[in-house]
Amino acid sequence: MAIRALQSALFLLVAAGGALAQAPAEPLRILGPSGTSYAVPVTSLKGARFVTTQHQQYDFSCGSAAVATLLTHHYDRKVDEVDVFKYMFERGDQAKIRREGFSMLDMKFYLDAMGFRAEGVQASLDQLAKVGIPAIALIKENGYMHFVVIKGVRARRVVIGDPAQGTRVLDRVEFEKYWTNGILLVVNNELARARFNRDLDWRVRPAAPLAEAAPGPGSGADTMLLRRASHF
Repeated sequence: MAIRALQSALFLLVAAGGALAQAPAEPLRILGPSGTSYAVPVTSLKGARFVTTQHQQYDFSCGSAAVATLLTHHYDRKVDEVDVFKYMFERGDQAKIRREGFSMLDMKFYLDAMGFRAEGVQASLDQLAKVGIPAIALIKENGYMHFVVIKGVRARRVVIGDPAQGTRVLDRVEFEKYWTNGILLVVNNELARARFNRDLDWRVRPAAPLAEAAPGPGSGADTMLLRRASHF
């Protein structure tokens, strides 16, 4: 009887999968044996993608959402995308921001003001993985320039926080095709606090554990591997 009830519950969960993509997060009620009902907490697929990535509020605010994601989910400094947007917009070239969005320089100024020493560096994904810190990168996907947070790097995959689409896992070759300038915005003075390659981020698309072994974080000296970019 218990096995049949479990099978029924699994069937209901699978059947509900299509609705979860659009539905808000709320308990799913499952009818058990003898009329007993169970409330199973579920999260919509869309909601799951934004658990560790902040959603951009405007078409041109991916930069502020990327900064809010970096600080909130990787440096334990909870900030809201709206507050970051307001700060950078009020102090930036507003006409240019409306037209092109925020620049890495806008983001650097904000991070510096918050006590984080941010720098633009030229580095590869392997170097970033060896140092073990997250970074903001500018990618060009489907003809649009867009800021994302590199949350982790494993052998053949990259997990990013995309302010438009949420947390995503991309094949490394695909990501490198989008990331054409090789420049990253990193925080250099908070290495001990940095969270990188967390299972929570990779959970959006689980991978085979042995094939996806990642280099562990290096010592502070490893930051020398990141070559400072001459300009943003």
